[in-house]
Amino acid sequence: MTASPDPSTPASGPADPPGDLPEAPLVDAASAGRAVAAGALLVDVRSEAGRAANGALPGAVVVAKDEVEQRFDLGGSAALPQLTSRDQPVVVVCGSPAGSGPVAARLLAAGFTDVVHVDGGFPAWRAAGLPTTEPAAPAEPAAPAEPAGPDGAPGAP
Repeated sequence: MTASPDPSTPASGPADPPGDLPEAPLVDAASAGRAVAAGALLVDVRSEAGRAANGALPGAVVVAKDEVEQRFDLGGSAALPQLTSRDQPVVVVCGSPAGSGPVAARLLAAGFTDVVHVDGGFPAWRAAGLPTTEPAAPAEPAAPAEPAGPDGAPGAP
């Protein structure tokens, strides 16, 4: 996978990494989908609530943003089993580039060499027709409780 951003895609804005972290390339969803089809590791850093509300990415590895360093530590006990090397292509998806950009930048700073994140995040991935699951069904509202009778049993007095 080529780690150069699409020149027609703005690379600045809210997704700029904080401090002196390297800026991770921002790619369109179609390019990201092709990279994943070619073997890139798809990493979903959205919250559990975000995945439940909007749908999931089949085949993606879910990593909490606050666990990125541990999960991408190749020698660590919590490392992702799918990681093979720091040269492995990685595509990071969040709800928007503002969430995925800092994660991708941290991976580059940790020595990963082929990391990109998706312009438009999960909504762009879905809009591009790439694989997603349906959102989790909302919980069924509880049926109103039947008033208790004078003996404590359900039913009217």
